[in-house]
Amino acid sequence: MRGYATIAGKPPSRLGLRGKRPVGLDHFIQRQRVLALWRDILRSTAGISDVATRNEMRRFARTEFEQHRLVDDLSHIRYLISSGKTQFDNMKSTLINSGLYRS
Repeated sequence: MRGYATIAGKPPSRLGLRGKRPVGLDHFIQRQRVLALWRDILRSTAGISDVATRNEMRRFARTEFEQHRLVDDLSHIRYLISSGKTQFDNMKSTLINSGLYRS
């Protein structure tokens, strides 16, 4: 019988090779909610008639998302999603009332 110097192990995952770790189901679901909010913001800002206002809204949203990109606490992520939706709805209402938003 032939003896080997090392025992063949499981090859590292692609995530492991990039220095990342897999996320759980709860994190995956929250990530999908974050992406849905981001897409909703982008779609809605397309309806702003003033180009400068549209660009400023997108820049503000991007800055907020980037600022909290590394948050991994689920309760904090849920809070950020909730407050982000509320803040976006308030901004959207303000734009509608000022006549800058066309639906």
